[in-house]
Amino acid sequence: MTSRTRPRRGRAAAVAAALAAALLVGSAPVAQAEEIPLALGHRLVEHYLGAPGTATPLPGAGPAQHPYLAPNGRSGMHADAAGSGTHPHPGPLGREPEVTSEKIAPVGGECATATFDAGGRLLTVCGTFSGFLLKLLDPRTLDTLAEYKLPQRSSTVEAITRLDFEKIFKDTSGGAYFYLDDRDRVVLADSRQHVLRISHGQNADGRWEFEVEDDWDLTSLVPHDCVTWTNLFPSGVCDPVTSVMPDWDGRIWWVTRLGRVGTVDPDTGALRVTRLEGEEIQNSFSVAEDGVSIVTDHALYSFRAGTDGTPRVVWREAYDRGTGTKPGSVNQGSGTTPDLFGRRDEYVAITDNADDRMNVLVYRRAADVPAGERLVCKVPVFRSGASTTDNSLISWGDSLVVENNYGYENPSSLGFGRSVVGGATRIVVRADGSGCDTVWESDVRSPSTVPKLSTANGLLYFYEKRPHALGIDAWYLTAVDFRTGARVFSRFTGTGLAYDNNWAPITLGPDGTAYVGVFNGIVAVRDTA
Repeated sequence: MTSRTRPRRGRAAAVAAALAAALLVGSAPVAQAEEIPLALGHRLVEHYLGAPGTATPLPGAGPAQHPYLAPNGRSGMHADAAGSGTHPHPGPLGREPEVTSEKIAPVGGECATATFDAGGRLLTVCGTFSGFLLKLLDPRTLDTLAEYKLPQRSSTVEAITRLDFEKIFKDTSGGAYFYLDDRDRVVLADSRQHVLRISHGQNADGRWEFEVEDDWDLTSLVPHDCVTWTNLFPSGVCDPVTSVMPDWDGRIWWVTRLGRVGTVDPDTGALRVTRLEGEEIQNSFSVAEDGVSIVTDHALYSFRAGTDGTPRVVWREAYDRGTGTKPGSVNQGSGTTPDLFGRRDEYVAITDNADDRMNVLVYRRAADVPAGERLVCKVPVFRSGASTTDNSLISWGDSLVVENNYGYENPSSLGFGRSVVGGATRIVVRADGSGCDTVWESDVRSPSTVPKLSTANGLLYFYEKRPHALGIDAWYLTAVDFRTGARVFSRFTGTGLAYDNNWAPITLGPDGTAYVGVFNGIVAVRDTA
C-alpha cells in the first residue's frame, strides 16, 4: 500500500508563506500541499476491495463540443455543456492506486467544481469561512500555484451569527458553479452579484497569478440587500446568483435562487433578465445549440435568447414536486441539472420530487412537439419512502444513471459509522422512443457526490460510505461497471468528517487521476501500476 504522507512545512515557513500571499494581489507563491488528517479507525478498515478493472471503451460519441467552453471533460462541474457527467479520458482502474490530498483550511475548505487548463493544471473553487478561494493547483502534488480570494457569502455570515450552519450547506451560490471557457478563463458569479472572467498566467519570475479581465455588475437587475458583517439585519431582498454558462452565440447566461434568468453580452456589457415568479433555481443548467435548459423547483424550461438577448421561454413542463423537501435534497423540487442526451441528441432528462418514489423524467427537446407528446417516459427509482437525488444524472448514448442521496443532509448526517440507504440505477430510452427500461440496479452507497463516467474505460465512479459496526466513518472511491452495474474496486480515501464530500463532484483528470472535493479540501486517487 502506498504511503500517504509528505514532508510538512514548519510553522515559521507556513506563516511566511501566508504573509507573502497576503501581499500579492490575485496570486500566491507555490505552497506545498498539506495532507488532510485521518480520523481514528483508519487502521481497522479495508483499504482496498475488489480487483483491478480492464479498460473497455464505450462505443458512440459524446456531446457536441461547445464553441465557448474548454474541451469536454474539463470545463465544469458536469464535464460539458450538456451536463453529461462523462469524461473522454480514463479514470483509475484500481491498479495499486495511491491517495493524496490537500487540506485547504483548518475548518472547511471543500473544493467543488474542478476544471483543467490546456497544461493539465487544476483550477478549482474551495469554500472557507472567510470566503471562497479560486485556486490553481499542481495536478500531481496538489501544491498551490496561485490563489485568488472571492467575497464571503452571506450564508456564511448568517451561519456564524445565527448558529445555523445548514444555511451554508443549502447554498449553491458564490462561485461553486463556474466554467472554464475556450481560452482557459474562469467565469463565475461571486456573492456580490458580479459575473467575473478571470485569466491566469506566469509572471517574468515564473510565479503564477490570477487576473480579473472582466467584471459585469448585475446589481441593477438583482436584489442585493444581503447579510454582511456591516449589514447583519437587512430589510430588503437578497437574491444570490447560482450559476453561469455560455450559449452557442457566446452570451453568458446566469440564474438566481429566486428565479431570475439573465444574460450578459460580453462584447457590449448589455444585461438582460426575465423572472420566473414564485420559482426557485438551486441547480446549474445545460446548453446546446438549440437552446438553454433550466429546471426550477416547479418546472423544466427550454429557453432561447431574443434578438436583444432577453431570455425567452420556448416551452415549459411542470413536474411532481411533492409536498416537502426530502432528507437528501436542497429544496422542494428536482435536484438535477438537466441532461441533454440521446444518440440523435433529442432528449432532456431530470428527476422529479414525487413523495413516495422519485421518477426519472425524459422529455423530447424540440420546440414543435405536439401537446401531450413531450414526455417520453417516467421511471420510478429506488425503494418506497427512501428515494431522492440532489445530483445530476449521467448520460451516454440513450442511457441515464441516477444516484440515490436519500438520508444525507450535511457532514453531520453520517457520523458514528452510519450511511445512507444508497443505490444507483441505469435506465435506457428505447430505440423507437416509445418509453424507457431499467437496465440494472446497484447497491452502491454514494451519499452526496456528483458521480462521473469514463467513456475511455467504461467505469462509473462513486464516492462511497458503507455502514460500520464499530462506528468508523470510512470513505472510498468506488468504480462500477457501466454495462453491468457490478462493483469493480473500492479504494479507501480517508476517515472522518474531513473526508465527507458534502455534494462535491468526482472529476477525472486528463492524466487518469480521480479528484474528489471533500469537506476539508480535495483528494486525488491515481493508479501507480
